[in-house]
Amino acid sequence: MARNKTEVTAEPGKQELFIVREFDAPRVLVFKAFIDPKLYVQWLGPRKYKMNLEKFEPRSGGMWRYTHTDEKGNSFGFHGVNHEVLPPERLIDTFEFEGLPEKGHVSLETARFEELPGGRTRLAIHSVFQSVADRDGMVGSGMEQGINESFERLDELLAKTSVPSLVSARA
Repeated sequence: MARNKTEVTAEPGKQELFIVREFDAPRVLVFKAFIDPKLYVQWLGPRKYKMNLEKFEPRSGGMWRYTHTDEKGNSFGFHGVNHEVLPPERLIDTFEFEGLPEKGHVSLETARFEELPGGRTRLAIHSVFQSVADRDGMVGSGMEQGINESFERLDELLAKTSVPSLVSARA
């Protein structure tokens, strides 16, 4: 059981979704896990899925695309554009699942990384969808389970990644 609980809030009739989670790691390290492709592929998505990071440009104006493949060989694609990458405070990007019959169901996501006492971090994600139906579709897709599993994997990764190794990786 995870020590830190993920809170997902989706008020009925609204186009937005809020995700809040605390991590027992410094903000610079949590942020790095979101922008370093070597770390990113180790935690994002359910454990049973294999991730293929096809494009990853963690800069303002950069694009990203990845696929998850399940144990039966089914692939699920996702892509977006980074509107702002402001280390270690904020990421703003778009998110689109490619498996819908028609394109254009894009959400705008803002992730804020707040430094907490004791070398901890609070991550607050605010997603705005184009319609209530799009937001409800995302909530009904099993997204909450996927987020919980991803953040559990991120906890495990952060526990074995130290700040000194982060500093030496920059050199």
